[in-house]
Amino acid sequence: QVQLVDSGGGLVQAGGSLRLSCAASGRTFSSYVMGWFRQAPGKEREFVAAMTWSGGRTFYADSVKGRFTISRDNAKNTVYLQMNSLKPEDTAVYYCAARPPGTGRYDSWGRGTQVTVSS
Repeated sequence: QVQLVDSGGGLVQAGGSLRLSCAASGRTFSSYVMGWFRQAPGKEREFVAAMTWSGGRTFYADSVKGRFTISRDNAKNTVYLQMNSLKPEDTAVYYCAARPPGTGRYDSWGRGTQVTVSS
């Protein structure tokens, strides 16, 4: 069973940076797509970024392009989300997720980590 532990959230001023981590365990992730999503109060969960674990292809929501970077450390089985130039509208609970190969949906989720950006 896949286990994801996301961490690294906190309170930061606008313009600041945070790095989120997602430690993955339970199976081999070489063919997985790993993603980050976020959910702000009163809003639906939205896609932030994703990457293929094996090939390193990356995908970003338009709202974070140029500011956020998704990456991985194979040795640590960990995926990161580096967030720079943070804005108050980035405030949300951020979730790490895993999408198995050959499927169209993310079926494993972390518990979430709160990111709050003050103006």
